[in-house]
Amino acid sequence: MPTLALNNFNIVCATLGGFITVFGLVSYLLKEKFYLSEALISLVAGLIFSPHATNWIKPSEYALNDPEVLDTITLYFTRLVLGVQLVLAGVQLPSRYLKTEWKSLALLLGPGMTVMWLVTSLLVFALVPHISFLQALAVGACVTPTDPVLSNSIVKGKFADKNIPKELQKIIVAESGANDGLGYPFLFLPLYLIQHIGHGGQGSDNSTRVAVGLWFGETWGYTIILSVVYGATVGWIAKELLHWAEEKKYVDRESFLVFAITLALFIVGTVGMVGSDDVLACFIAGNTFTWDDWFRLETMDDSFQPTIDMLLNVSIFIWFGAVCPWSSFAHNAVIPLYRLISLGILVLLFRRPPIIFAMHKQIHQIEQRRQALFVGFFGPIGVSAVFYLIISLEFLRGIKVDGVVREDAAFLMEVMNVVIWFLVICSIVVHGLSIPMGKLGFFIPRTLSTALSYARSDADEQDPPFHIQDSTEDVGTDAEARLRRRPGWSRGGGDSLPQRVARIGRTIISSGTSSSSHSRANSRAPLPLSAVATKARGDDDGEGREGGASVAQGVLPGRTIWFPDEERAVAGAPVDS
Repeated sequence: MPTLALNNFNIVCATLGGFITVFGLVSYLLKEKFYLSEALISLVAGLIFSPHATNWIKPSEYALNDPEVLDTITLYFTRLVLGVQLVLAGVQLPSRYLKTEWKSLALLLGPGMTVMWLVTSLLVFALVPHISFLQALAVGACVTPTDPVLSNSIVKGKFADKNIPKELQKIIVAESGANDGLGYPFLFLPLYLIQHIGHGGQGSDNSTRVAVGLWFGETWGYTIILSVVYGATVGWIAKELLHWAEEKKYVDRESFLVFAITLALFIVGTVGMVGSDDVLACFIAGNTFTWDDWFRLETMDDSFQPTIDMLLNVSIFIWFGAVCPWSSFAHNAVIPLYRLISLGILVLLFRRPPIIFAMHKQIHQIEQRRQALFVGFFGPIGVSAVFYLIISLEFLRGIKVDGVVREDAAFLMEVMNVVIWFLVICSIVVHGLSIPMGKLGFFIPRTLSTALSYARSDADEQDPPFHIQDSTEDVGTDAEARLRRRPGWSRGGGDSLPQRVARIGRTIISSGTSSSSHSRANSRAPLPLSAVATKARGDDDGEGREGGASVAQGVLPGRTIWFPDEERAVAGAPVDS
């Protein structure tokens, strides 16, 4: 007799699949029209599905009602997401980016992170009752790194293409990728000191020398330096192996596209086995993997990696919405709600903007003051903060006296659990709504002004002074409208665009027909692999190339690889022949 199987697996699959399906139907509208962050939407969905609302997703049951098991699940989930994200972040940077832009990155990762750490710690020390400065330093360290997952909302999409210069996008990606792994030194310096000299040194040797020695040896030597060396080695070997396999025609298109994802999984697993910094290793490996720009250019127009990226982002923030201790924000024994709200506001205002504004003249990618304010404000707190929170909780659970967690460590665990989760939620909400609210504040007066100007021109029976033809005008049929949206469509055939005027930035550029047709046709014609083998590997010929890719006359850098099955199809032979 068939029965209704309402078990957790079926409910989670139905809930996650149903949400992503419905979200996908309106994703363009929400992200590109309303500029809403998918992280914010997923967080709200996770709250709705959580035990606080519909109780469809039950994290405690999955963890057998054990808080430590639940923290372990969250830690592994964040490691997976950060590992994949940081490899992809390293891959999308231009050739040799860490080498060419080391000065800007050194400022952001050195003085920038240090000031962010100290300012946040001082705010925590001032607003959280009964907390020591060492404990405040540990809390501040968790939220010091900017989050690469949330940073994608401002460096990808229509808003970024229209409003953020490319060089500024690249430095934001590079900083958010590198500083995630560099959060360990800021975190473990106070943690080691708390362990060895905190609470009168109970349960330890009460030695500052031992704490500092562990910080230099384990944190800097074993965690940071080892992860950098390992990531660079694995990334370089993976690059050379993929070059060799492609030249021998051993790899197909699907395996080629998934290579960066599987590389991330390999690094997360192997570095996790030895207990080093898998987050930093993934970013270094991704950048080394595309050191010659070859893989980045070959996958630039492919949607597989962004698709995996989107699935992981949506899933992790749904999980955050379900596991976040929402009720503890109002009811806890460490900080009242009004102080918590004040802390969230002050951290977002003073953690990052002042130091970025002070250094922006030394960072050539930040050319204007408003760009400095933008980069300073958009330093989101997200997945990486939760990652460091769980690591801290695991470390503090090991500080025991007579088999019980030491009193100061237990207090710090409660403070971190409340404060860091609240700061993560504040950042997701504020940074997720800042762009649509800013656009709304910009468009309301502009719309009123336009309406008034049109009303006056209608009264005078005059045309508006400037008009850009709408893309949907003069379209005969629905089928033709769909065709016109395809790249390279033209009414008379061929590969040209209709004669029109396009506005780019603050200039008006008229797009020609014949020259545009010729250049666009050439840009899609693949170069023979033999003709570009040395150029694709990063040999500089000095002729207008970006990030190590050669740009021949009339040919834009792009995909040059055609796999055996594709080549047979192009030649007219059956694919299976």
